[in-house]
Amino acid sequence: MSDQLDRDDRTLIADILAGSREAFRQLVTRHQRQAYTVAYGFVGNHQDADDVAQEAFVLVFRKLHTYRGDAEFSTWLHRIVANAALTHVRRRSRHQERHVTLEHPDAEHLAEELKNDDPDRRRMIERVLHDLPTLQRAVVILRHLQGRSTRQVSETLGCSEGTVKTHLHRGLQTMKKKLEELPT
Repeated sequence: MSDQLDRDDRTLIADILAGSREAFRQLVTRHQRQAYTVAYGFVGNHQDADDVAQEAFVLVFRKLHTYRGDAEFSTWLHRIVANAALTHVRRRSRHQERHVTLEHPDAEHLAEELKNDDPDRRRMIERVLHDLPTLQRAVVILRHLQGRSTRQVSETLGCSEGTVKTHLHRGLQTMKKKLEELPT
């Protein structure tokens, strides 16, 4: 399936580079939800996530000729989204007051919490997740909510696998501690 998807992305990319706007529309449709999810992990609200995802796809359109195909297209796209989101967060923090914002044993706790059907509890979980520092939040979302490998997360964020593991460990520990303090 991945080979087929990769082949389809490569075909769409070739068509886009040949001038097909329809192929670009299809590529955006295919990857829009994932781009939004990555953006939301950084910015923490729906409107900004939409803006960042849209900005990222504009950058993809402008820079697609630079895509070499060394990594999956989705990894390249996620890197663009992550960079656009970080730029957005930096820009926003300059203009307004800043908000405090391998398997890991705490990941099981998070996975169980995320299965919780109680909408109030899910909102609390979302709040705790979005109170994490930006990189910890992004790593937790990419690794455990999107199921990406440590290597893929490191490629997406442009940091070492060790850095990913450190941010993941710290983020999950912080979330577990804060969730344990909340009423159940």
